Amino acid sequence: MKTSKIAYRPVGLALGVAGGLLAGAVFKEAWKRIGHEESAPDATDEDRTWREILIAAALQGAIFAVVRAAVDRAGATATRRLTGTWPG
Repeated sequence: MKTSKIAYRPVGLALGVAGGLLAGAVFKEAWKRIGHEESAPDATDEDRTWREILIAAALQGAIFAVVRAAVDRAGATATRRLTGTWPG
């Protein structure tokens, strides 16, 4: 395994945690605007419809995927600028 790949692991883990927190905040704000409520429906909330639950899950998944990709790409780009090698 390349040294740059090993050295990037702790950075990647930290970025993953930060990305998860950011994605959670983005989803919470998006749901407030779309659902006009403070919190998204829980899958076991019997007072919510299937439609609400599935829309919330799809939105959450999309947001997490986009934020994760953006954070991973930004981290790899920054690593290349600092070290001159791509971590992947």
